Amino acid sequence: MSVAAELRAPDRARPPPSAGAVRAVYRVERRKLSAQPAIRLLALICVLAPFLFAAILKIQTGSPTDTLYGVWVHASGFALSLVVLSFAGSWGVPVVVGIVAGDLFSSEDRYGTWKLVLTRACSRRDLFLGKLLAAGTFSLTLIALTAVASLAAGIVLVGHQPLVSLSGTMMSSGRSLLLVLLAWLLTVPPALALAALAVVLSVATRNGIVGVFGPGLAALAMQLLLLVGAGVWAHLLLLGFAFTTWPALFTAHPFYGPLIAGVLVSVAWAAAAVAAAWAIVRRRDFAGAPVARRRGWRPAGRVALALTAVIVLFALAGGWGPAGVTADRLKGSLIPAFNNLTVLQQLALGRPVAPGARLNIVLPTCSRRGSAPRGPGDWVCTVNVIIPAQGSLPPQPTAVTYDVSVQSNGCYKAQSPPAFIGQQTMRDAAGHSVINPLYTIYGCFNVL
Repeated sequence: MSVAAELRAPDRARPPPSAGAVRAVYRVERRKLSAQPAIRLLALICVLAPFLFAAILKIQTGSPTDTLYGVWVHASGFALSLVVLSFAGSWGVPVVVGIVAGDLFSSEDRYGTWKLVLTRACSRRDLFLGKLLAAGTFSLTLIALTAVASLAAGIVLVGHQPLVSLSGTMMSSGRSLLLVLLAWLLTVPPALALAALAVVLSVATRNGIVGVFGPGLAALAMQLLLLVGAGVWAHLLLLGFAFTTWPALFTAHPFYGPLIAGVLVSVAWAAAAVAAAWAIVRRRDFAGAPVARRRGWRPAGRVALALTAVIVLFALAGGWGPAGVTADRLKGSLIPAFNNLTVLQQLALGRPVAPGARLNIVLPTCSRRGSAPRGPGDWVCTVNVIIPAQGSLPPQPTAVTYDVSVQSNGCYKAQSPPAFIGQQTMRDAAGHSVINPLYTIYGCFNVL
């Protein structure tokens, strides 16, 4: 087949892709990406940013309490890595994959090099697979650098102390390390799905700006959509939800339904995006008249309209399906966590606690602020603890009220005024300043 025929016709009649040609394309694209200053700067940021974050926390007493495990960053290096993971899943990964994969295909249109790279020895299928492999390799490498750097920064600058689970129990250092590594591993499927989205945006619009910034804007839209509605069905279909499934591993009784759903949804998004990108590349005519480098924003506008329609559809479907966040599920997670953290607090204060001891808690209540009784948002939970009185007086219930912020994935942060539970830090039995476990309670429950 001639070069002109390869440029005009789709790959229907061509043999399967050649492994040698795909490897050649992969090597070329890998060298091109590694030579880009933006990629090198991004790799440097992925390595240094966790150490800088840990150093800033080391010299100040504040902590990112709004982030899951944020209050524990001064107590365990594993908590610091999880805080970095939370930020990376929301904003870091979309930026990384956008920079890596967003301009791989549109750059050929910008420089007019499609006719140069498509030859007898390299078909458009070989080129497509080689570019995809390069994008996936660099995306995963940068995520791995961030994971290793965050763990190293936490262990070196904070320590490898045991981590408190999201059920209020203490986990060993070895188990904490294993779970942190698994949590970072769970970001791979949604990260590859976002990289595939960057590829299809780059191919469809032939515009590198759309491909680079598209994943970040899509991630922002998904974060906002997770706040809309109480139904669980539409939320499960969002990649933003897939990035937040890792806390299920850190409960006393891990639940795997959201983890499996997140992986399957990520695979579906990636497969759909890759298939759409290949369909466009397969049918494009590269043998016609040269295309002007400044194509305008009409293709990007069409893609933006299509994505807007998808966002509107997800917003309308936010209430479909059963409610994932309910008062019973929140109470079922918060009350055991409160009891377990009370035990940890008393042990830290040097007070003996019998094995299996439980607080006498009566009539706990949880209610959501606002008109809707279910769904993510701000909740108020009251825990009535029966404390023995002095002398012959009967025991009286003491109410402890927590302001609880619940996310759509079932994870929450509960804070209470220090009148009953004390300040954020306290003195342990040895006189050291340690975190008060009851000041901020982090927890998660299964929304499926």
